[in-house]
Amino acid sequence: MSEIGFARGDNLWSTALRSRSFMIGAVLTSIFVLAALISFVWTPYGAAAQDIPNKLRPPSTAHWLGTDHFGRDTLSMIMVGARTSIAVALIAVGLGALVGTPLGLAAAARRGSLLDEVIMRGNDLVFAFPALLIAILITAVFGPGAVNAIIAIGIFNIPVFARLSRGAALSLWQREFIMAARVSGKGAIRISAEHILPNILNTLIVQATIQFSLGILAEAALAYVGLGTQPPTPSWGKMLSDAQTMISLAPHVALVPGLAIVLTVLGVNLMGDGLRDVFDPQLRRSRG
Repeated sequence: MSEIGFARGDNLWSTALRSRSFMIGAVLTSIFVLAALISFVWTPYGAAAQDIPNKLRPPSTAHWLGTDHFGRDTLSMIMVGARTSIAVALIAVGLGALVGTPLGLAAAARRGSLLDEVIMRGNDLVFAFPALLIAILITAVFGPGAVNAIIAIGIFNIPVFARLSRGAALSLWQREFIMAARVSGKGAIRISAEHILPNILNTLIVQATIQFSLGILAEAALAYVGLGTQPPTPSWGKMLSDAQTMISLAPHVALVPGLAIVLTVLGVNLMGDGLRDVFDPQLRRSRG
């Protein structure tokens, strides 16, 4: 069985390497992930170091991506901002998956029961409030910050994974191998963990990449309106907010963080598109 598993894993990996979308997305995403990791040990300048005499400088050999209105090095802020955006999106999506997936599996295991109704109607209630509105409510109580942005984005991700896992699991509960597991005496929780979850994991991984890109956008949006990461910690959304009145004077101040957001989201979405093709051969053939 292990040899079959390794063979299947090797086949999926080789298929992924042949996917143009996956490779382009992986390269784009890796650039920003690498920049975020490097920022822990090195940046060209201090991300919060101000140099007022050199404010709004265009890209040069001294400052590769120029400086902002406080004279801070844009490249250093982009590197640290990548760390912030990726961390917030990753933790928020992880929170949504860790809470939403078990809820969806539980709802599928008790389809039509009171538990199913409570979970699904709770999901509908969360969907009725946009992530930005949830963030505003949380901020009104606890104040703005990265932690509250994570909570707001994570709460919005919970019903996404709950609905997805429930829908995918429902189609499996009628399969023969699930009926065999029930006849052998396994309970709903054990069946969900041992049989249902491994069979829907591919779908969850693809959805996680999509939600990750949306999480980066949500973090930038919250920081833009002042509800996310707070100064002096750099954030791409906050950089855009600060630059909106200086586009005519120094276009690079807005273009650089904007391109960083676009390229990161594009890279993650292309990776997700490639993974969907890898896990669904029929879809790959239809596109080819």
